[in-house]
Amino acid sequence: MRGFFLSDEELGKKDDDHKSFKNGTGLRQPNWHPARVPPRRSLKRIAIALVIAAIIYLFVRNIPVLGPNVQMRRPSYTHPDLDATRDASAPKSPSYERPKPPPTRPRTRPQNTPERNFNGPVRFLELGQTLQAIGGTRGTMMINRNILFATSSLKSAATLLPIACQMGIELQNYVHFALMGRSEITLRDLRKINGIDESCHIIFHDARPDDTQISTDDRMENAVFRALHHIFQYMHPQAIFVDGSSDEESFFLRGVHQHVNVKKNTLIELPRGSGKRLQWLTKLDSQALRMPGTSGSLIRLLRSLSAADYTSSAVPHLTIELPHDIDYSTKHFLESFAWPPAHVPNPTNARYLSLRHRMPRQRLSEEESSARFLESFWPAQPDFSHVLVLSPQAELSPDFFHYLKYSLMEYKYSAISTHQHWDRRLFGISLEQPLQLLDGKGSFSPPSISKEPESSEAPQNEISTSFLWQAPTSNAVLFLGDKWVELQDFVSRSLEAKQESDPVPALLSEKVVSTQHPSWLEHALRLARARGYWMLYPSVDIARNLATVHRELKHIPEEYDNQENSKPLLADDASEEEIEKVRQMIRAGPEITLAPVSLLDGLPNKGNLRPLGDLPILAWDGQETNFEELNSAAIKYAAEFREKAGNCVTEPGEKLKEKERLSAKDLFCTTE
Repeated sequence: MRGFFLSDEELGKKDDDHKSFKNGTGLRQPNWHPARVPPRRSLKRIAIALVIAAIIYLFVRNIPVLGPNVQMRRPSYTHPDLDATRDASAPKSPSYERPKPPPTRPRTRPQNTPERNFNGPVRFLELGQTLQAIGGTRGTMMINRNILFATSSLKSAATLLPIACQMGIELQNYVHFALMGRSEITLRDLRKINGIDESCHIIFHDARPDDTQISTDDRMENAVFRALHHIFQYMHPQAIFVDGSSDEESFFLRGVHQHVNVKKNTLIELPRGSGKRLQWLTKLDSQALRMPGTSGSLIRLLRSLSAADYTSSAVPHLTIELPHDIDYSTKHFLESFAWPPAHVPNPTNARYLSLRHRMPRQRLSEEESSARFLESFWPAQPDFSHVLVLSPQAELSPDFFHYLKYSLMEYKYSAISTHQHWDRRLFGISLEQPLQLLDGKGSFSPPSISKEPESSEAPQNEISTSFLWQAPTSNAVLFLGDKWVELQDFVSRSLEAKQESDPVPALLSEKVVSTQHPSWLEHALRLARARGYWMLYPSVDIARNLATVHRELKHIPEEYDNQENSKPLLADDASEEEIEKVRQMIRAGPEITLAPVSLLDGLPNKGNLRPLGDLPILAWDGQETNFEELNSAAIKYAAEFREKAGNCVTEPGEKLKEKERLSAKDLFCTTE
């Protein structure tokens, strides 16, 4: 028992002072040794070392697969029974991926990005394969069921693809999607990222040119134009959808507008955030979508009219001229269009809106079109009622009405105007500055004036200015009421003289005004030349604060749309030289960008209008002149018109007919 107690750590304390024997024996048994237990700290260290080793092993083993996990992308679903549920008449989508696609291109550009200075010939390496595979869509026919969505920006692609998918699901159209631009993403990845699967029924086309990373913007713009030309040749899309927001590349939009201007396609530019609001577009067939080429412009114009400020005057009456065939978009918009706008006080709740719907289906002649347009308005008080003529391609700033009121009161009703008879010469007030002459053959160069230098040593600078031009316009212009009445009388008598004359006098049959303008503008020019009238045009600085005209969607007037000049400028089988020639021809100066500011801030000379006597004067052909020369030319033209068109015979010394107010009777000698 003693040996047992002495072996216990606590009970053996009383023998701590005992000396041990030299031979190592003592009271303990010689063959017994206590077991050694490893310390706890050693176990922890071993466990930590094993964990670190395991982490290093897993890290080294998985280095090749680091990066984006394909399972983290938006899922893509395939339907094996899709072909059984599709419309039997729908063509099979062409293979837009090669059997063995190349490795995925890098998502980011290298740090040492090459300069974009290459402007060589354009080649499309992938486009021909898919275009040749869509024969089942009847794309070679002018009327078909093809709708094209096109983009060069991945952000815009994310906007357009859900809309294209929804339209494809409806199975009313053959929906195509063309990718242009500099992105190196594959079409397969583009579909996966945006969740597009076979159920969307979208036919994809890779319309990107070669050498995109080193191409100049001009080459990319050229590539967009040429890609659309090739697509048009095989597809003839009834409408082209693009993203009209700032997400899209500017060179892409320029190329699209050039193509539309040549081929007269219907272009639908979707504003930002329009996916839900314009979802009804996906329900329409190709025939309905082919129509918004004009309705989109009309809707834009009406919206800008509604957003304008009319607090300085009574709300004007609005008349909308509608053709016989009204597209769905226009009908849908007019159903909810209210005039006057909700923000304008209207205590009587009166509607100041008139819709004029044309009954005849056949195309109107020049005479019929002129008469129908001019008779749409008659001023009850010619001195105080005026008519604002707006083309559907016009877009107005909120302050346009203030400028018209300001100019009208200054140049027609002020004391200095009536004293110097400025009101007698003023035909109207334009809100925009034209880019071409009336004949459409030459560009228009507006006059300028010299700015007084701040010191005698400083050079004189030319600045833009408002000016007086004998040539009228039809895009965005206010005609004075008394001149409008006189114009109606002039046109009425001209049509009568034309019917009674055989042959028709050259002054009544010759075309000076381009057929890009409506036929009634020719009569307005003749009256302005005979009377010496002028139009007030704003300077470039003022015009950009008032209105802009979207010429990329401009259509030839109906009375001229079957003539030779309405044919497409570019044939489907045009050569490369012809394509480039037409593209350069239509690359005219860009339209004035609408940048509205407050009225007085946008006017020079501290907000004061320049007196008419200080403004430059241009003859009808754009040549600078003065008041005396303009008056002499008017007297000469009026005498020639009376003799050759008005059938007047004046004896030597005979007194000419006196001009009657609101009438053109003195220019004609027909039997009453």
